[in-house]
Amino acid sequence: MTQPLFRTDSYMRDCDARVSGLTDTGALIVDRSVFYPMGGGQPGDSGTLEWKGGRLTIVDTVKAGDGVALVPEAGGGGLPAVGDTVKMTLDWERRFAHMRVHTALHLLSVVLPLPVTGGAIAAGKGRLDFDMPEAPDDKDALNAALNALIARDLPVSEGWITDAELEANPSLVKTLSVQPPKGQGRVRLIRIGTETAPVDLQPCGGTHVGSTLEIGPVRLGKIEKKGRQNRRVTLLLD
Repeated sequence: MTQPLFRTDSYMRDCDARVSGLTDTGALIVDRSVFYPMGGGQPGDSGTLEWKGGRLTIVDTVKAGDGVALVPEAGGGGLPAVGDTVKMTLDWERRFAHMRVHTALHLLSVVLPLPVTGGAIAAGKGRLDFDMPEAPDDKDALNAALNALIARDLPVSEGWITDAELEANPSLVKTLSVQPPKGQGRVRLIRIGTETAPVDLQPCGGTHVGSTLEIGPVRLGKIEKKGRQNRRVTLLLD
């Protein structure tokens, strides 16, 4: 099992870890990680791995059972041995862009309060798919409302509820295509705003900025039809 340091501190940029195993494809399983593994629409992190006598570029991070596995660059050289201590260093610029986009997409689901049928995050842009038969009438008004929320400098924090509490409050789940992980007894919530007056509150396992002001200005891109009931809304960082 990997200790998910990225979950307790999304601003941690490096850490020491121990290689605890290898996957069949040659990815390195570590006992603790600041690298986020691909999931929930957010890409896996990249960066570097260093140990006594070696250095590797990590091009992706994935889940491996209950562990986190680092995918090395093809042809990058030898691997550390199981049991070796390594230093993990994030590609911080890329990760921070993911955090900004991810948090902005949560706010997009506020200004467009419709069921979400899918989503994806990249370093400079993201998108949500909505159960939305008709495109919104005024994209400029949506864009202004989204940037107004960002400019409020709202705090972004996490909390936890039990599986039973989530089942009793199904409206917390906005995404129809991805259900929050259950079975561990509790589910992580991301709150935007204060505890007494949240702007958004929903289950999420990804990484986020600490304040909406860190997102910076955004703009809405294309709004595309994706099926009879679905519209895809693209968001870009300015």
